[in-house]
Amino acid sequence: MTTIDSGGRKAGMDDLPVTDQGVAYNGGPMGLLTDAVYGVGAAVLSPIWGWRMYRTGKWRTNWKERFGEVKIEPEPAENRRPTLLIHAVSVGEVNAIRQLVQQLDEATSGSWRIVISTTTDTGIARARQLFEPKFPVVRYPFDFSRSVKKFLDRVKPDMVALVELEVWPNFMEACEKRQIPVCVVNGRLSARSFRRYARIAPLLRSTFNKLTAVAAQTEEYAQRFQYLGVRDHKLAVMDSMKWDTAQIADHVPGSAELARAMGIDLNKPLVVAGSTAPGEDKLLLETIPAEAQLMLVPRKPEWFDDVARLAPGIVRRSEHGDDKPPRPMDGKRLFLLDTMGELRKAYALATVCVVGRSFVKLYGSDMIEPIALGKPTVIGPNYGDFADIMAGFTEAQGIIVTSRPGQAVKELLADADAAGLLAKRGRGVILSRQGSTRRHVELLRSLMPRHSR
Repeated sequence: MTTIDSGGRKAGMDDLPVTDQGVAYNGGPMGLLTDAVYGVGAAVLSPIWGWRMYRTGKWRTNWKERFGEVKIEPEPAENRRPTLLIHAVSVGEVNAIRQLVQQLDEATSGSWRIVISTTTDTGIARARQLFEPKFPVVRYPFDFSRSVKKFLDRVKPDMVALVELEVWPNFMEACEKRQIPVCVVNGRLSARSFRRYARIAPLLRSTFNKLTAVAAQTEEYAQRFQYLGVRDHKLAVMDSMKWDTAQIADHVPGSAELARAMGIDLNKPLVVAGSTAPGEDKLLLETIPAEAQLMLVPRKPEWFDDVARLAPGIVRRSEHGDDKPPRPMDGKRLFLLDTMGELRKAYALATVCVVGRSFVKLYGSDMIEPIALGKPTVIGPNYGDFADIMAGFTEAQGIIVTSRPGQAVKELLADADAAGLLAKRGRGVILSRQGSTRRHVELLRSLMPRHSR
């Protein structure tokens, strides 16, 4: 196993295979068996997922794309560039690859075609916002063999980078048949995910062994990938690219316009609670000090209306766009950011930030972004999906972990010096951990098949 520290030592992966594309995959016996398993599972669980999709409105999705019929403009054969497909399942992973896409494009002088795929509707929306029109964005298909074949026939990748995990049997089998190298970048296997995978590890090892390389965030994650079948010489530890997506800044373009549009009084303290989940909004409404304004930013659009019902009269962003007259500052203290892609603007306005999905058992949300903006930040005790990142912040005393957010916010608002020191320590952690994206760029460039370079 190759470990790469924050100083950027080069990965010792010279023995990794370099391949050329070959035969198309039409679904062999293993693909048909996997399809059958998926079919049975979908049928058995259909009452559950069907009801959830109906209740949340997610049934109004592009089903053709989910079965591999994506729309992407082919490049002329005479000018075809090597194509790298980067798959980021949802919003968090999409945000994590912003710098990777930019640095790859710069390092290759635009000689690669970079295609972004994502699974969720919110992921698609965020990816299009960040990357189109320069980089095509497509929907990642269900892992049925025919869907995968259609998808690969249309995208025609020369190499695939899976963000964090997303290792699917039929997709891996199809890429192996076509001799398309597949690697995992920013690799992460949380304890929760690993426990699930470990139960069926003997069935998964052949799939994980097909990976060309894994760039894991931590040594512990690398060991989990190894247990699931990734050979030692294919593993490297490169830290998390999320450190690099953090833009150290004191101001965010558009934040002042957001405040004016919603009637937020910037002369009064504002608490911004980002990526909240059901149960947390009620807790925050009941405990945040009355002298502070509170902006709630639910994680998912289907939760917006539920939050609005908790606080009649709350000011909704969707009703006060930038194209409308500014809302007057009339003493309102409760605000709901019910739009996508504006959380960073909201954090920039905050006096104190609270990170959601951590006061209920949902394993946390990204705490790097508000800390990078110099904001004293509070998070709940349930942050398992970010345990490795949180270790750096807690060790440096750059974040407050508590089950009582109202009390923590009250203390920070009462002591500006303590709040400032907390924010300064947090920023210091981010600056000390940056550099992972550059190492990922070097790895991907080394793995692109020679015939495609």
